[in-house]
Amino acid sequence: MRKLISILFAASSLTALAQVAEAPKDVNGVIDNTPDSIAKAMTARPVPGSSRRGNNPVLFLIGNSTMRTGTMGNGNNGQWGWGYYAHEYFNADKITVENQALGGMSSRTFYNKLWQPIKQAIRPGDWVIISIGHNDNGPYDSGRARASIPGVGDDSLEVTIKETGEHETVYTYGGYMRKYINDVRAQGGFPILMSLTPRNAYDEKGKIVRKPHTQWQMQVAAEEGVPFIDLNEISARKLEAYGKWKTDYHFFLDKIHTSRFGAMMNARSAAEGLMASHNPALNPLKAMMKNVELNTWPVDRTDGKPVVFITGDSTVKNEDKDADGMWGWGSVAGTVFDESKISIVNAAMAGRSCRSFMNEGRWERVYNSLRPGDFVLIQFGHNDISPIDMPKYRGAIATAADTCHVYKMKAAKEDLTKQNIIDQKLKSNTTVGSYEVVYSFGWYLKKFIQDVREKGATPILVSLTPRNEWPNGKIERRNDSYGAWYRQVVADTGVEFVDLHNLAADFLDKKCGKKEKAMKYFKRDHTHSSLLGAKTNAKCVAKGLKANNSPLTAYLKK
Repeated sequence: MRKLISILFAASSLTALAQVAEAPKDVNGVIDNTPDSIAKAMTARPVPGSSRRGNNPVLFLIGNSTMRTGTMGNGNNGQWGWGYYAHEYFNADKITVENQALGGMSSRTFYNKLWQPIKQAIRPGDWVIISIGHNDNGPYDSGRARASIPGVGDDSLEVTIKETGEHETVYTYGGYMRKYINDVRAQGGFPILMSLTPRNAYDEKGKIVRKPHTQWQMQVAAEEGVPFIDLNEISARKLEAYGKWKTDYHFFLDKIHTSRFGAMMNARSAAEGLMASHNPALNPLKAMMKNVELNTWPVDRTDGKPVVFITGDSTVKNEDKDADGMWGWGSVAGTVFDESKISIVNAAMAGRSCRSFMNEGRWERVYNSLRPGDFVLIQFGHNDISPIDMPKYRGAIATAADTCHVYKMKAAKEDLTKQNIIDQKLKSNTTVGSYEVVYSFGWYLKKFIQDVREKGATPILVSLTPRNEWPNGKIERRNDSYGAWYRQVVADTGVEFVDLHNLAADFLDKKCGKKEKAMKYFKRDHTHSSLLGAKTNAKCVAKGLKANNSPLTAYLKK
């Protein structure tokens, strides 16, 4: 039988509050003002059901700021919710994803203030993921008055909100979960309970803290016969494997709200959890999913051969086909590496910087492919100190120090009147008017280095190739900019460093002595290599590895 406790919160009845569990303390340590601006936030949230295409189902996402961060949910504060990326794992021709989350909401306040129009929009065959609970704390009857009673019991609490005089019945966390489940089923939809995203908080054993809501949701899901996905556990294990430095940048400004990195990670974890579930009730939804398998490079690991991945720009990978054309040294790496002992993957791409190489998913593909014993040569620089907020959106902050800033992306000046250009979406998902946290050149290199080490592989930093410019009778050297930044990264990380820039410059100074004689090592301009230049750069890389007594020298040709 339901246990109903009436409390008027007068001084004479305060002891009655002890008959239900005390509301949890707010451990998030942040102030989310979204509930104070719901009218504005509603302009960013889609009208419930508006994404539906014909008779296709809709996947509704119910959550808080970890699913949709900020009033507008557009990343203008550097924070992103995972609901922004959830659609990437579903086939839009079969199902659409609606992020109905709103920052600052608890299971209680979302149900009371936002749920009804969503409920009415649910049609038979729709799906609803309910992942909410970070804000189910604080006072029951004042302030945000958003706490639910801890646990999954049938207890309830009659309250009068002090500031408004509004009367309300407060239920347990599990009680609200059952309300969502019953409502979704009444509309012919399929509810899914999903645990909360993890916080950037560690226990005394160095493990990410797990919140009790996971157990409560799991119990309710078992009792009600609905699928349960433990997003908290999946993402927490990833964070623990990342280490502290990487975990920190998966959050932004505080310990609960995620950066773009964290949001993308949580979205993938949610998709992986759905796809890995053995609950047959999820099979129809899984049939509408995509992109869950990790994007990797096909590599030859015959007889346990390791792989050397080469990353960079057009000086590493170019046209690489016409003997009289432009070449990148990575495409002729086989002239110095013994491919019977090691496989070569030239993952470089012309025109890319550290930032754009990462934003386009190219680095992720390398990262996903790594195994212990592999090597990664990391060479960027020619495109990195470019405009940050203008097309091609590839510039980084010009320093090796760990720093970042939120930028709003702009259109090129000549494109300001061309709406079709302004609205164009790039491969990197960077669009005019979008926001991005941009980091320093050194930070991106440190991220790549840490990622490689995390996988048990060996990172090797390679400086950029020299340009065919000869101030004061010597080939140009950028040791006061890129050179200084490389060396600071080396000092900060202890990474192996091959100074291709100066090795190649030393060769050209000695061999050529002036620009005209050096032109045969370049093609069409002062930056891109000819086939001869590419082979020369590859030899310089090998020379640098030997000078370092690098473990990679074991795979060089004799």
